[in-house]
Parts: sequence; C-alpha cells; structure tokens
Amino acid sequence: MRVLVVEDARALAAIVAEGLRDQGMAVDLAYDGLDAAAKLDLNAYDVVVLDRDLPGIHGDALCRLITERHQRAMVLMLTAADTPADRVAGLSVGADDYLTKPFHFPELVLRVHALARRQPAVRARTLAAAGIELDPIRRTATRDGELLELSVKEFALLEALLRASPAHLSTEDLLEQVWDEHADPFTNTVTVTVGRLRRKLGQPPVISTTPGVGYRITPR
Repeated sequence: MRVLVVEDARALAAIVAEGLRDQGMAVDLAYDGLDAAAKLDLNAYDVVVLDRDLPGIHGDALCRLITERHQRAMVLMLTAADTPADRVAGLSVGADDYLTKPFHFPELVLRVHALARRQPAVRARTLAAAGIELDPIRRTATRDGELLELSVKEFALLEALLRASPAHLSTEDLLEQVWDEHADPFTNTVTVTVGRLRRKLGQPPVISTTPGVGYRITPR
C-alpha cells in the first residue's frame, strides 16, 4: 500500500510516516499543498493522510483536486479542527474519513487500512493464493496453515504479489508499491527481498520470475 502524508508540522509528519512504514506501508511526505499536488501528479497513492490547514494549497482545495481525479486516492483528513461543523466541512469537500488531533495511532492505522479497502477496486479482507493466506489488518501470513515469520518488507512484498495475482509485477511496480519515492531504481533490493521471501515460503516454490516481465504468485 502506498500512502502520501501531507502535514506541515514536520515532527508530526515524521512520526506518522515512520509509524505507517513500521506497518509495511510505502510512505511519501509532503509539507505543503504545492509539493503534495506535484507528488500526486507523479505517483499513484492508495490513501492520502491530509492536514487541512496547509501552506501553498489549502487542504480543502487539495482534497477537491484529489476527488476530481479519474483514479483517485482515498482521503483521511487529519486535523486539529474538531467541532461538528469542522467535520461536516471536511467531509463536504470530498474527504472519505476525518480524524482529529491528538489521535490514537492504532486507530489511524486501522482507518488507513479501511480506506484502502474502500477503493473502487475492492480489496478483500484476506488475500489467498497457492496455499498462502494473508491478513493485512492482523499482519499475519500462513502457507498451508503454517505461520510465516516475515519482515515488514517481506510481508508488504507478499501482499503486493497476492493482490496482483495471477498477474505479474515488474521490479518498478514493486519499488513503487512496497518502497517509496526515495527507492533507488538501480538497486537490487527487490531481487534480494524476493529471494528471502522465497526461502521463507518454502517448497514447492510459489513465486515465479519471467525475464523482462516480473514476478508473480504461481497458481496451483
């Protein structure tokens, strides 16, 4: 899952981004509305965590821009404005959810996951293929009933492959979905992580590689 956090309070933005990354999400940061608009033009996001009172472009205007897109991200407004009128105003400009500051971080994580599942391409609660079952909310993955001990990136990589199954994902696709804008496109990090994941999934192999195309979960 790829998330854009738009927050001008840099310390808070860093805390939110780090917490979401710890949950296996690929997170980009923008500190004002103009930077956020530029990132939205370059990247496809599942969820935008959006502060309302932003410099450059106000959060309300940015929210309207997001909702007008053909393939739009889901928007979670994260703001100190907490009156009923504020909530109505935020939702009326197109926000899909509204969370006030200060907030309980586990609630933020659950809301981000819930918004991702509400996208037009509906996301199942549990992903399954080739004997693998993965629950993104509970952060559990099994193969043939055996619990898998996966790192954060291995889990996120397996989730991306399961969501795409039976289609392939290229190295570039995986860098975009599992890492973030700072990922080096010339690195071998995808190859290395796929190798570790393959070993942990065991035999028979379930991740196949098609040269020049990418990786996929091999259907049984």
